[in-house]
Amino acid sequence: MNLITPSAQDEEPEPGGFQPGAGRRKIAGSVALVFLILLAAAAGALTGLMLVYSVDLPQIDQLEHYQPIATTQLYDVHGRIIGSFALERRTPVGYSDFSPLLRQAVISTEDRDFESHWGVNLFRVAGAAWHDVFSKGRAQGASTLTMQLARNLFLTNERTLSRKLQEVLLSLQIEHRFTKQQIFTLYGNQIYLGSGVYGFEAGAQYYFSKHASDLTLTEAAMLAGLPKGPVEFSPVLNPERALRRRNLVIDAMLEDGKITVTQAEAARSSPLGLHIEPPPNSVAPWFVEEVRQELDRRFGSEEVHSGGLRVYTTMDLDYQEAANQAVLDGLAAYERSRGWRGQLLNVIAGGYSVEDFRHPDWVQPPSPGAYIHAVVTGVLPWQVTARIGERTLILTAADWAWTGYSTADKFLHVGDIIYVQITAGDNGSGGLLRGTLEEDTGAQGALLAMDNTSGDVLALVGGRDFDLSQFDRATQAQRQTGSSFKPYVYTAAVEDGLTPEDTIVDHPVSFGAYVPHNYDGRFLGRISLLKAFADSRNIPALELAQRVGIENVIRTARRFGITTDIPPYLPIALGSADVTLEQQVAAYSVFPNDGLRVAPHLIRRVIAADGTPLFEETPEVKEAISQKTARTMMIFLRSVATEGTAGSLAALHYPLGGKTGTTNDFTDAWFVGFSPSVSCGVWVGYDSRESLGDKETGARAALPIWTDFMKTVITASPNEAFPGTPSTPSDAAKQTAKLTEFH
Repeated sequence: MNLITPSAQDEEPEPGGFQPGAGRRKIAGSVALVFLILLAAAAGALTGLMLVYSVDLPQIDQLEHYQPIATTQLYDVHGRIIGSFALERRTPVGYSDFSPLLRQAVISTEDRDFESHWGVNLFRVAGAAWHDVFSKGRAQGASTLTMQLARNLFLTNERTLSRKLQEVLLSLQIEHRFTKQQIFTLYGNQIYLGSGVYGFEAGAQYYFSKHASDLTLTEAAMLAGLPKGPVEFSPVLNPERALRRRNLVIDAMLEDGKITVTQAEAARSSPLGLHIEPPPNSVAPWFVEEVRQELDRRFGSEEVHSGGLRVYTTMDLDYQEAANQAVLDGLAAYERSRGWRGQLLNVIAGGYSVEDFRHPDWVQPPSPGAYIHAVVTGVLPWQVTARIGERTLILTAADWAWTGYSTADKFLHVGDIIYVQITAGDNGSGGLLRGTLEEDTGAQGALLAMDNTSGDVLALVGGRDFDLSQFDRATQAQRQTGSSFKPYVYTAAVEDGLTPEDTIVDHPVSFGAYVPHNYDGRFLGRISLLKAFADSRNIPALELAQRVGIENVIRTARRFGITTDIPPYLPIALGSADVTLEQQVAAYSVFPNDGLRVAPHLIRRVIAADGTPLFEETPEVKEAISQKTARTMMIFLRSVATEGTAGSLAALHYPLGGKTGTTNDFTDAWFVGFSPSVSCGVWVGYDSRESLGDKETGARAALPIWTDFMKTVITASPNEAFPGTPSTPSDAAKQTAKLTEFH
């Protein structure tokens, strides 16, 4: 008897019976086959899509030689930035130039897995792509820093599946080719941050007036929050939203363990702390515009505005700021001296609302010392409120006392556009401004200063307000010179053999139908040429021009660099010819320069973005007059500053010379003069050529501006002397005696 039970394997299957497990194997095989087919189809489809969308992809190796559109920077003689040109306001820097706080803030808020991922988060990208394509709602944010870089550099912002796939493919290539530091550097120099600013370095300079390497936690967090919405979260346009966005970035950094709870709490409670950089080129707009035009001629506009050139100019920023203030203060003093004239424009009368009005010069921050226009929003007897941009200005009775009105409601109205000087406040946002009421009747002023020996233009002011008028009255305006033309007459006379101690008769005279007169209406009889020049007597100048010939006078002026049209008529001797201020200043520099004329220029050298020298100025020098003639003329010109029409300069106790100029009907007021190192000219007048007013001579309207500016020059060079003279100016007669050996 067999006790062993046979196993199932030993049993014979029943004919036509069911086999356990066979059905399951068939089903599994079928599923596997279908899966493999689907997988192959998906792989084929994906491969096809990758081929289709990679056909038009840019070559990623372009990034190895990538040069972002860079800002061309302008520097003064001391290496300080004074202006810039840019299609995109950008300053490329290296990885180490980004503050660690900034790098951490960006990664925490934009891409916390940046250091570990391979360029793409597929799950987030797929979800965002589906939402962008099929939803009409707000776009989903799933891009890594690498994907944002790929999109900003190579792709558009259209919301399509094809663009997203191309973005993914580009990101994979970028991650394969570049290190994380290189990717962050490219991103940090490329990203848009609002207000025309690209890159974190330019953003730090614009919003906080500092470098990206020096940012604090709150500043870094604010910049890091801008890429998500440069306009929506702009601290300039939407400060409250910017504050909330900044605090979200701080929270993200805390969550990632990048900062402590104490740091986060202190940062969240801090204000935005903006220190907005002044608009580009606002310090010397006419100077910078002259430089731009020359650069465009030499290198082309595209290279100038996107090539990242380094342009080393001739300007001295200290002198330029002094010139700006001197012109504005001088014009304000002139306006006050004429009394309140009113005739204010009113925005309400012009069909505008006070709330919507925007003045062109509001692009400048209303900082203390600035002259700016405001619109009156409220008038009480002893208080006026006005608006400058979004800032509120307060004026009290003391601020308009010079007008002669005791209460404001007698001469001001809501909607009036007034001109003020800011006396208190800051250039940040918020807070009341204080100021004094001034007047802008349209009077203009111009100033140009240059180094005598090099021809470097140190400062240039072309008018009262560049935002209202870009016309450069220093280089473009041709105005009658008045008596400032007389040095060319006297130079021709000296070359003809005359000396300062020679005499001439100041008496009534006529030249045919032409009957001239002196400014004061008097005649002094026989006087020395030195006296005639110092007092700017007209009759002696005409007599000298008659003696040497007006054609000879004109030829002499040409040697000084005067190129404007000068008709050969005797009244030219009194300055009826139209000449630019630039030509006058360059001409006068011949005298302290011992007869040499150095052509004025504004650019010293230009360097390409890669450091290659592109241009270096070689000063144009020529002899205009002999040294003997120049030193003789210095006796005449210095006498003006010691005892003549500019005798107030004697109080400065400094070697100076020059000549006043006043035209008929007081339409133009000039003073052109020099120290041993710097020549400077000032013009005051109206574009319309209307009269400045009775007795508004060059000594009264232009000389004070010149004096204020030259005080800065004197402070910078306290121990100077003219060639062949002692450092302390002596009596004109002694100077004459010393130079008699020349004759």
